[in-house]
Amino acid sequence: MSTHDNRAGRINCVLIAGGMWHDIDFARLELLKLLAEDERIRVRVFEDYENLQALEEADFIVSYTCNVVPSLVAQEALKAWVERGGRWYALHGTNSIIRLMSSGLYGTPDWAPLFVETLGSMFRSHPPIAPYTVSVADPEHPLVQGIEPFESTDELYLMRTYGDLHVMLDAEFGGKAEGFEEDEWEHGRHPVFYTHKVGEGEVLYLTLGHCRHHHDMQPLLDYWPTIDRCAWDLPVFYTLLRRGIKWAIEPMDAATATAMAKAKAAAGV
Repeated sequence: MSTHDNRAGRINCVLIAGGMWHDIDFARLELLKLLAEDERIRVRVFEDYENLQALEEADFIVSYTCNVVPSLVAQEALKAWVERGGRWYALHGTNSIIRLMSSGLYGTPDWAPLFVETLGSMFRSHPPIAPYTVSVADPEHPLVQGIEPFESTDELYLMRTYGDLHVMLDAEFGGKAEGFEEDEWEHGRHPVFYTHKVGEGEVLYLTLGHCRHHHDMQPLLDYWPTIDRCAWDLPVFYTLLRRGIKWAIEPMDAATATAMAKAKAAAGV
């Protein structure tokens, strides 16, 4: 994790946007526009997690990926970076490692254990995209304060979780997730928006945000008939994205405030 220069005011972000079956171009552009709302944030953009020097120099990380599996070296670097106090805002398919198995069903092999343990979850399956209600599990938390339950037409992530998660939004589901090896799910509540502490740092994960354009299912399908925006069509989703970015830079803002107070005290102001 970088040593942030509070006097300069610059905040270094690494945005990782890449992978399969999603409109990565759309998500990347939307996230860059949101990051640009704070003039202090400067962004380096990558398709995978392998630029270890960039990770080391980052003040915070934002990721929107699907089927992007970090090398073991990158997994170790990401975990160490968070443990030292880093904040990582992980979106939608970041925790997804999906392969078409010999059974003809989609499986989620355990190929990146450090990666998913750091994130706090691993995607296992989802039911067909359909409207579902997102509930507020902790209405007092600043990240969701004032947000009411809402309906989203999106992928409802069914996941294996790791460690203690502070769940702020969740959804109720039980039943079939057809097409996946793990296709039977008992009725229960499933995290949608949570934080996961790792050492001195923390991961914030938001499972909403599926998007797909006409050409994003190749080579499985030459042409996808619709343009899917899912939660991206909802103002509340952008509220969650903006709040997540603000959460990610809170440590830098706190350090800047402390440095300013010390400077004023030294100057006798």
